[in-house]
Amino acid sequence: MPYTNLKKILVSILSQLPEVINRADRITQIVNNIEQVNSKYRIEIRNVLNKLLISMIEREASDIEIGGFGTDNHIWLRVFGQKERVKEFPQLTSDEATILICNLLNNDQLKNLVDNKNLDFSYSFYYERKKREVRFRACTYYDIDTLAMNIRAINTVTRPIESFCFHPDAFKVMNHKHQKFGLTLITGITGSGKSTTLDSIIDYHNNNFPVHIVIIASPIEYVHISNTAIIRHREVGRDVLSFKDGVIESMRQDPDIIVIGEMRDPETIMAALEVTDTGHKVFSTLHTSSAVESIDRIVAEVHPNEQERVRNRLADVLVLVVSQKLVPSNDGRLVLAKEVLVVNSNVRAAIKNNNTSEIYMMINQSASSGMITMEQDLKRLYLNKTISLENAMAYANHKKRMQQILA
Repeated sequence: MPYTNLKKILVSILSQLPEVINRADRITQIVNNIEQVNSKYRIEIRNVLNKLLISMIEREASDIEIGGFGTDNHIWLRVFGQKERVKEFPQLTSDEATILICNLLNNDQLKNLVDNKNLDFSYSFYYERKKREVRFRACTYYDIDTLAMNIRAINTVTRPIESFCFHPDAFKVMNHKHQKFGLTLITGITGSGKSTTLDSIIDYHNNNFPVHIVIIASPIEYVHISNTAIIRHREVGRDVLSFKDGVIESMRQDPDIIVIGEMRDPETIMAALEVTDTGHKVFSTLHTSSAVESIDRIVAEVHPNEQERVRNRLADVLVLVVSQKLVPSNDGRLVLAKEVLVVNSNVRAAIKNNNTSEIYMMINQSASSGMITMEQDLKRLYLNKTISLENAMAYANHKKRMQQILA
């Protein structure tokens, strides 16, 4: 359907709603009336959204932004790390974007959105030209009394774990065959590829080991089809009430590997440490940019009275931290840079004694054990002419250290 027809439909729907003064009340009004919209209109609106998402995939964009004060009525894409307005896409007023967004949601989701001012959810449809289902992770939220939405494309195929070039010692720690327990953290800022790495690890185990894998995520992104392993997907808010509940309940589900989408609160952190302490292999993510910061963040998240106990328990169960960034490459795309910490006895002692500042130098001096600092990996990419000197410096965690190793 042409975009001009979309505008006509949206204007027609809005003409049936009474005027309100407060923009936030306008959102509630649309939420309360979206179910009464003609089903033919609703299908056509969703088809237009699918068309936008198909265009997003074909442009190799990772994200699309719709609605909200900040978009200035435009639809934006992130292509190879850069946000840009797309002039060919329709311009939508705040009310029109709100209808487009609310049309995606069921009644429970709409209620949660109004109550919490934020909603994470997944979305999928059948992509006829490629003959396959495509999936997306979405987040809708309020932006100065207007409704905004980010949708991120989920990879339809996983990268082989070998393509990440992990040192054999680091790879063994991830591998259930070699180590059947312990906590592995994949960390990085939003959009750094944490989910891609995690899905590759899951896919490797799915294809090689007869194990039971339980994935707890908000929302579920890549859906794994059970192969050699059996894989359960539990979406927070749909299949389980919270990350904490999912982790606790998983202990009664006979898992070998538990994947926690994100350790985002003290309750989930404590549950993750407990389930790992019982002898399970656990993978999770954190929004941190280095291995040391990841350790410090976990301890800082809990009450001060609990921090010593958490520090000791974390030292006992943590086996690996991978901190990663996606860096603009010289060919205009993105390349993975990573810091890898393999937890040995020296690292455990540093965590228990609250001497995490020593860990960076341990990583720096332990290349033979599979460790590498972010700065060392950025240097490798620069010397290989994969990234520029400017980007090597810009993405370093320790700028002075980066200058030293490049000198």
